[in-house]
Amino acid sequence: MAADFPIIDSHIHLYPKSELDTLAWCNADSPLAKQHSLDEYKAASAGSNIKGFIFVETDRKNDLEAGVKDGSGWKHPLEEVSWLKRIALGQPRDGEGHAAEDAGLCAAYIPWAPLPSGPEAMEKYIDLVKEEAGESFRKVRGFRYLVQDKPDKTMLSDNFIESLKLLGRRGFVFDLGINLHERGRIQLEEAVEMIERAHEGVPEEEKVTFIINHMCKPDLTVYNIHIDKSFIAWRTAIFTLSKASKTYMKLSGGFPEMTDGLKARTPEDIFGAISPWLSILVAAFGPSRIMFASDWPVCTVGVDDAWNKWKKIVERLCYMASFEDEEQGMIWSGTAMKAYGIEEA
Repeated sequence: MAADFPIIDSHIHLYPKSELDTLAWCNADSPLAKQHSLDEYKAASAGSNIKGFIFVETDRKNDLEAGVKDGSGWKHPLEEVSWLKRIALGQPRDGEGHAAEDAGLCAAYIPWAPLPSGPEAMEKYIDLVKEEAGESFRKVRGFRYLVQDKPDKTMLSDNFIESLKLLGRRGFVFDLGINLHERGRIQLEEAVEMIERAHEGVPEEEKVTFIINHMCKPDLTVYNIHIDKSFIAWRTAIFTLSKASKTYMKLSGGFPEMTDGLKARTPEDIFGAISPWLSILVAAFGPSRIMFASDWPVCTVGVDDAWNKWKKIVERLCYMASFEDEEQGMIWSGTAMKAYGIEEA
């Protein structure tokens, strides 16, 4: 169905077993509470033409207020930067699951950042990231502060908006993670307002680029989309978000928003069930602003062969949309390279 396009997987998470206790969400009962490094990722995606990946922060424990004062509250996020540096520069430690020759696979990485603390704290933090990252700092293409589980209005504070403007001036992107399925339409509405405020009065070349994670996590359990309020709110927000300059969308994160029954079905069946959402994304953003992303290893929870299953769903989207080779090339790698400012090796 699809040519063997080179792939940049624009959203994966990696962490070594030795640092599990630094992950804010990780407990003994979590199905993801074990090492997930490049060896496991390469096994999951074996057989595909992987050109590279973009690592996105994994929600390490932090203390924003302590960090503002002396940086101590940023210890674990900076440990994550050190971990990615070892991968990006090919400097593995025993047992971490990657080798020196894997360095070229790291196309970019997106650390955590304390956006709610304001631009002064952000400047201090970026300097610490630069120091910790060393030669790999050129692969730090942006930052994320995950807002999907934070209180309402977090992303609308003056400090947050000014931090976003700082990222734009410094040439960094912002990865935006929101959750319609669990948080409702309020997060969509706030995301629209946040982008408007972050771009208002800012020269085009200094506007921060927003890379929206996981299709905004729509409720993929809906059957009657014509009357479902969450679908209508999602559709409206997607078209509104797409009208803003410098906004991109990741085709990822679908499995956690589905029923267990749907997850177990074939890629063709799943595509048929979620095609209304995928069609909206294509109509709103087009292939030049959509990028493939697996969300590995989160995608694996409750799903067999999840990486390849999601790839087949995206392949079917490309086929059903009759995308030309150039358009498919954008979805599989080109859009990610453009959005994150990744240069050809």
